Amino acid sequence: MNNRIDKIIDFLKRRWGVTSPYQVAVIFLVFAITGMLSVYVSRFVFEILHLTKEDPFWLRAVVYIVTVLPAYQVILLTVGTIFGQHKFFKNFLRIMLGRFLFWKRPKKKTSKVS
Repeated sequence: MNNRIDKIIDFLKRRWGVTSPYQVAVIFLVFAITGMLSVYVSRFVFEILHLTKEDPFWLRAVVYIVTVLPAYQVILLTVGTIFGQHKFFKNFLRIMLGRFLFWKRPKKKTSKVS
């Protein structure tokens, strides 16, 4: 079991470009804190606008996309900066925003074997 966890942590270190298991743990912690805070933000926004489950789904979805998703990004960058991972989360948000806006990411260069 421990070997499997080590493999997952090594995979995430390579994928995210971080150097230590501590950084992976901090990144997980930042995502957890941001997720919890975004739930509070969404509840707050829905209470201010008096939106309930009886309101049409499309209206709640539009309000969520317009208000909570940008707030999530701000919270993620803020909490990431507090935990010393500003560079990682700035790059993460740039990639995430690109996916939302359908930007094409530059393809990784592959080396050809002759």
